Amino acid sequence: MWELRSLAFWRAVFAEFVATMLYIFFGLGASLKWTGDSLHVLHVALAFGLALATMIQSVGHVSGAHINPAVTFAFLVGSQMSILRAAFYIAAQLLGAVAGAAVLYGVTPAAVRGNLALTMPHPGMSLGQATTVEIFLTLQFVLCVFATYDERRNNRLGSVALAIGFSLALGHLFGVYYTGAGMNPARSFAPALITRNFTNHWIYWVGPLIGGALGALLYDFLLFPRMRGLPERFSVLRGASLAAPEEQQKTRAEPVELKTQSL
Repeated sequence: MWELRSLAFWRAVFAEFVATMLYIFFGLGASLKWTGDSLHVLHVALAFGLALATMIQSVGHVSGAHINPAVTFAFLVGSQMSILRAAFYIAAQLLGAVAGAAVLYGVTPAAVRGNLALTMPHPGMSLGQATTVEIFLTLQFVLCVFATYDERRNNRLGSVALAIGFSLALGHLFGVYYTGAGMNPARSFAPALITRNFTNHWIYWVGPLIGGALGALLYDFLLFPRMRGLPERFSVLRGASLAAPEEQQKTRAEPVELKTQSL
């Protein structure tokens, strides 16, 4: 519980709230149809990708810029953050997403807002097919996040923010026609709540969470394993710092597991 007494912890939680709010506001806003013409999928993909890249660049050093409950869940599965921090991150992301969608709904003309870019599977797809697509979309995204954030790499090339933004854009380029490309439970939850439309909403939780967990297991246990024993992993999940108390004070009580914040 020492994390709750850390100013850095609350700053990180607030950063997740603000970043998710802005991500949803700009991503969903750019996905609305203002004319009779169909919206080009490239437009949507770039909007979400650039919005995420901008937020990572802005708050990545503060919170790790998860901005996605599936990403936070993936880091939890990989024992890279505490259960307490993960719970607060997810709550902040959901609240931030709802705030962003609510502001967007309020400033958008009624004739344009429609269903606020609600994610929906294509009518020709079964629920199982839609869930599988969401799993694969989130799997590739979380793999990119884990590989790009990995502090053990010494051959990091290019921009971390752009790499992850392009990964998200890739998911949209493929997934928009299939499921609307959720890949983020907060991104799907916010418009569903604002428009009170939860039809088949469970797909956008089950698919991304499974995909995120698979991405974490694949990267952290098979592709580039972290050689840590169960005691160390449980210690991280409990939020216990492995450093001595004196060292914790020197580092302003920063949790040792969040090395991914150093972008």
